[in-house]
Amino acid sequence: MQLTLTVATITSHHYLVGSTPIGVAFIGRADGPANEWQTFFPAATARVVPTANQAAIRALTAYLTGKQTTFTCPLDVSYGTPFQQQVWQALRTIPYGQTWSYTQLAHSLNRPTAVRAIASAVGRNPLLIFVPCHRVIRQDGQLGGYRGGLPMKRALLALEKRPS
Repeated sequence: MQLTLTVATITSHHYLVGSTPIGVAFIGRADGPANEWQTFFPAATARVVPTANQAAIRALTAYLTGKQTTFTCPLDVSYGTPFQQQVWQALRTIPYGQTWSYTQLAHSLNRPTAVRAIASAVGRNPLLIFVPCHRVIRQDGQLGGYRGGLPMKRALLALEKRPS
């Protein structure tokens, strides 16, 4: 797999955006390490192209500045297992401004006993924000984990609670 990477500066933070010819495949955490993509694509090669991924960067900027609530960019989730792809698709159905528990997500997939496996698939999501895993919280209302860190998760959830 070949990834085309671009660093975008949005709201004073740097985000790494990666794509394949199929679509956006990776969104890094705010100010994350330059090699973060390798966790998800260990066998891939990457090239940095500063002018690439402009549609995805515009969409990410619009979301992070409160001007857009959905994403229409093509995504490449082909590297995930069929189960991960199913979970990631379900994440995209969680409405903007709402949260679901891992248990609710499991029930939406008709897999009520697979909460841990679903949580693991959520944690393997390489498309932060575009596939909104930040909208999944623990059953007790606590935030749970987030690859971008809990401050980023709090900020995204607060952004989605603001009136438009």
